[in-house]
Amino acid sequence: MVVSAVAGCASGANIAPGSGDDAAASAQSSESPTVVAGDEAALAQAQAWLDAANVPPGAVRTDTSPGKFSSYTGWPCGPYEQLEGFWVVSGTTVVDAANWLIENPTADLVTTSFAPATEEQGPVDSAIVGYIPAPGAQEGIVYTLVKMEGDVAIRAEVAAQTNTATCPPLPDGSAYGAPGMG
Repeated sequence: MVVSAVAGCASGANIAPGSGDDAAASAQSSESPTVVAGDEAALAQAQAWLDAANVPPGAVRTDTSPGKFSSYTGWPCGPYEQLEGFWVVSGTTVVDAANWLIENPTADLVTTSFAPATEEQGPVDSAIVGYIPAPGAQEGIVYTLVKMEGDVAIRAEVAAQTNTATCPPLPDGSAYGAPGMG
């Protein structure tokens, strides 16, 4: 079976306005996350998942992107509501933060990560950890982690499908990859 990783990484062409790669971090809590599409129930679900984001101890929420994220999640099924959240964790590694995320699920979501992150092949500068509400879902949270000088920046991309969401058909034998699987 061929698995199309359509739900994985996408270029910056579909980036929500205001989600740029600002290097400066603000330690203030975000009160108005970026919204991309429109449906009240989906927006409420996306906000609930973002509010429930379970990040490593000591993580500080920021208003803007604290790191340089070079990939974005392409949510193939829509329409959907999308929100983002950003945090900085001091004094940790990408591997330690990624493994913490894998071991500490957000809300009632299940991880799409099958193995812990390791540094066996050398230092790790970035990682992705996905969470979905059920097997085969094309919505949930994708955490992207990037190394900063002595800190780790975390971005949560949250998408919740509207009640009219559909997935584009794929060729026979193909399936969508899970969000966060690249």
